[in-house]
Formats: sequence, C-alpha cells, structure tokens
Amino acid sequence: MVEFEDNVIRQLSVFVENKPGRLAAVTEILYKEKINIKAFTIAEAGDFGIIRMVVDRTDDAYRCLKDAGFTVTLTRVLGVEVEDEPGGLYRIAKALGDQGINIEYVYAFTYGGDRALIILRVDDIEGAAKILDSRGSLYKEKN
Repeated sequence: MVEFEDNVIRQLSVFVENKPGRLAAVTEILYKEKINIKAFTIAEAGDFGIIRMVVDRTDDAYRCLKDAGFTVTLTRVLGVEVEDEPGGLYRIAKALGDQGINIEYVYAFTYGGDRALIILRVDDIEGAAKILDSRGSLYKEKN
C-alpha cells in the first residue's frame, strides 16, 4: 500500500554519489527492512544522482536511510492513474497546462496489463490535485 496524505503521495528522494554500488546500498537497506518500492527513477547530475521512489512504508524508509547516513528528503507528489493507451499523459499535461500548472518532473510505470500510474511533481500540488480529482484520475490505492 502506498501512503497518502490528503490524496498526495509522499516520495523519498535520496542523494547518492554516482558510482558503482550506491544503488545496491540503498536498496539493501530497504530490502532488510522489508520495505517495498512501488515506483522508482534515478536522475543523474554528474558525480551525484537523485533516487526518487514511492514505497509502501515511507516513514520507516526515511528513518532507516537517514540512520544509514544517506541524505534523504520527502516530497509531495501526485499519482495519476490512466489507461495504458496513447494520449494518457497528453490529457494530464494539457489539463494542468491549461490551468497554468507547471510539471517539474514526471515518471511512470504500467501495471495490471491496461493501467499506468504517472507520478508528477508540480508547482501547485493542491490545484493540480483538485483538477485531476475532478476528472476522476487521481490515484487512490485499492485496499
């Protein structure tokens, strides 16, 4: 289960050196704590990288990564569920752009054969959530 706060997903960002073994070190900690990664991306910036992820136990992941000496931040992002078909991201980007909401970054994955989950970092999270919720596309994990 993904943890939510007011229909917003809390994402972990872990800053690591861009060198062999760093991803293994981060994921080993989560593995040992039985924390499941639900969505994941890495952005590199020269000698360093940012691992962004959504996990099933955000607070526990934050604590154990901090305790291991990693620089970790929490960011509020939106999860948008769409049909896995052409135009899904376009419709979201258009709806937000038409309302003046900037998308800072995005990553996505497919699941269940016909669904995709798009993770969005935007400059107005409450406004974006309102727009997307009114369209019925804001992700709400099924229990």
